[in-house]
Amino acid sequence: MEWAVTIAAFLASAVEFVEAFTIVLVVGITINWRSAMIGAVAAALTLAVIVAIFGTAIVYYVPIAILRIVVGLILVLFGLKWLKKAILRYSGLKALHDEEAIFEETMAEMRARGEDITQIQPTAVALSYKSVLLEGLEVAFIVITFGSNATSTSGISGIGSAAIGAVVAGLLVILLGALVRAPLKQVPENTLKFVVGIMLTTFGTFWMVEGFNVDWPFADAFIPVLAIIYLLASMGFVAWLKSQQRSIAASNVSSVGR
Repeated sequence: MEWAVTIAAFLASAVEFVEAFTIVLVVGITINWRSAMIGAVAAALTLAVIVAIFGTAIVYYVPIAILRIVVGLILVLFGLKWLKKAILRYSGLKALHDEEAIFEETMAEMRARGEDITQIQPTAVALSYKSVLLEGLEVAFIVITFGSNATSTSGISGIGSAAIGAVVAGLLVILLGALVRAPLKQVPENTLKFVVGIMLTTFGTFWMVEGFNVDWPFADAFIPVLAIIYLLASMGFVAWLKSQQRSIAASNVSSVGR
């Protein structure tokens, strides 16, 4: 199951890295790259300490059944939250998440404050640090939870598999950002969040049920079936919401015509 854990961690981490990189890019361009890098590196070191301390504790000292139930529930809640946003955006009830708009808005705010771009700015360092730390904590959570559950069948390589996915996602986002030097607006973030929401909900459901000592049909091979069920249900919700909007629009037109 290592490949599935690696892919899930890659997709989930890519979303967080895109959001963090957008803010770091703003700091680097509008103030200076020294401030941006100091904040980002400091946040990365903080995350390394957190993972080193709490990741080991979670894997070796928490009973696996309890871990599956707790982690499964949390992943389901995270997944449903992402799915809800993606469904609302696809149905037109919520505006699409626009990384370019975030970039321009943050850049305008910094210019309005008139920071000196020749020196290390504590505000800029803090902004970079906060963005990388907050998004990085979510990446760390993904790596620890996905990896620790995978250890039940694969040994300690589970965290390694999840970490590989997260590291590859981070490197790709950084490389792409360094090449284009612009917000990663070409990344279909809503689609990515939709897919990740499906995967988080699928894995969460699978692990939570296993935590109650219930055996799934065909064991791990049932995971794709769960993913298809959630995918079809989500697409059904999108279609239903769109039809509801069309009905409301038609009703409004009829009432105006009267």
